[in-house]
Amino acid sequence: MKKSILSLAIFAIALINSADVVAQKFPKLDVSPMDAASFPTNWRDANKLVKVVYSRPQLKGRDLEKLAPKDKVWRLGANESAEITFYKDVIFGGKKVKAGTYSMYAIPTDGDWTIILSNQINYWGSYFYKQDQDVVRVSGKISKPDNEIEAFSIVFEGEGTTAEMHLGWANTVVTVPVTAQETNN
Repeated sequence: MKKSILSLAIFAIALINSADVVAQKFPKLDVSPMDAASFPTNWRDANKLVKVVYSRPQLKGRDLEKLAPKDKVWRLGANESAEITFYKDVIFGGKKVKAGTYSMYAIPTDGDWTIILSNQINYWGSYFYKQDQDVVRVSGKISKPDNEIEAFSIVFEGEGTTAEMHLGWANTVVTVPVTAQETNN
């Protein structure tokens, strides 16, 4: 009987200690969680034209100009630079862009913002941005939202093969048109 109790006790101790060995350590939710926006926006439509993966920082009482400084390259969000994937050749802000994945940056100004597509992908922030890797630079038209936007957000609106990408944060919305290029068969 003593051997059974001793064996059971040893087994119980081994079982308790082994739980730490196989337990996964998951991080807390990021304060600027990753999100994605795509067009067409309906999740049932698998024939996408464009998708953007980005992080969503929040104002939390801070000034937009401190988070996205004027006249400096900004990563469009937080953490990694935003990545935009075009599934077809497009006209982005009036300029032709081949299908593919690019990092997307912005240069905020008092007027229209400059939106940049770069060949550099998988980079943290804009710290390693190199202008010689730019694919295109386009003008993003500025407007004011009805209400202040707390978390940086990207949405698409449109129909068919034509959309507008809206980048919104604080009291600023930046709009860039995206249209599928016509293919000649």
